[in-house]
Amino acid sequence: MSLDRAKIDRKEAAPLMRRASYASVMVASILIVSKLVVGIYTGSVAILSSLMDSVIDMAASVINLVAIYHALQPADVQHRFGHGKAEAVAGLLQAAGIAASALFILFEALSRLVTPAPVEHADAGIMVMVFSTVMTGLLVLYQRSVIKQTKSMAVEADSLHYKGDLLANVAVIGALVLVGFWDVQWADPVMAIGVAVYLAWNGWEILMEALDVLMDRELSSEERERIVELVERHEYVYSVHDLRTRSAGQTVFLQFHVDLPTDISLIAAHDILDDVEDELLQRYPGAEIIIHADPLGVMEKRDSFRDDH
Repeated sequence: MSLDRAKIDRKEAAPLMRRASYASVMVASILIVSKLVVGIYTGSVAILSSLMDSVIDMAASVINLVAIYHALQPADVQHRFGHGKAEAVAGLLQAAGIAASALFILFEALSRLVTPAPVEHADAGIMVMVFSTVMTGLLVLYQRSVIKQTKSMAVEADSLHYKGDLLANVAVIGALVLVGFWDVQWADPVMAIGVAVYLAWNGWEILMEALDVLMDRELSSEERERIVELVERHEYVYSVHDLRTRSAGQTVFLQFHVDLPTDISLIAAHDILDDVEDELLQRYPGAEIIIHADPLGVMEKRDSFRDDH
């Protein structure tokens, strides 16, 4: 799991994430209305498949609103580790919705291949799909900015929907051009099948990322190496071992042992661990950090004792 975490705390991330979710709901609403009207008017299965995708986007965006609200709530008595995994739960629901959408589109497209139906008023369809592409492109650019600053899984999963929409819109425009100008009727269902395959791939990516968070997968090896490097910069830290990492929403969880000199006081050891924690918090604002101090050489003595017995 890669985590090039931006230096932004929960209070700064919260309004950005909420605004991104509001923007996606607004865009999805506009596109649903426009695609519904033009899809019925033209009879294009490709436009109707894109409409179904927008409906799923709307559902996913509403789920994100709820998930982001819960994920940003502070830890409480019943949830000592916070609510960050709400974003991953939203990712699972999104993946299920995408799978359902892909199956529906695939079924409709295959039916249209077996029983062809003419597409009418292709020019109107092209206009609404160009409008849809522009709106979606602007939303994706905004979401990219928010993701860069917050590393929100919910916003990133939502953005995957709309990135897929961009390619799907281009495919639909291509199908309408082929139908409208060259009467290539099979292009419409074939492009719809392509949209279904792409949606299924996006759903798989979202599912895997959500499962990684829910199963507490470690951060990437590169990120773990950076953590060890940051900790071992301290002049009194000899080494780091038993490093455990995970992330949930905006919070990173770090646990590890450090080897310290054997001739220092408990107060000195406490001050060293505070320095190490402050250094890590500069890279991971709001992180939950647990550090266990070991006297230098104690692990080797334990291992030797176990081998002897």
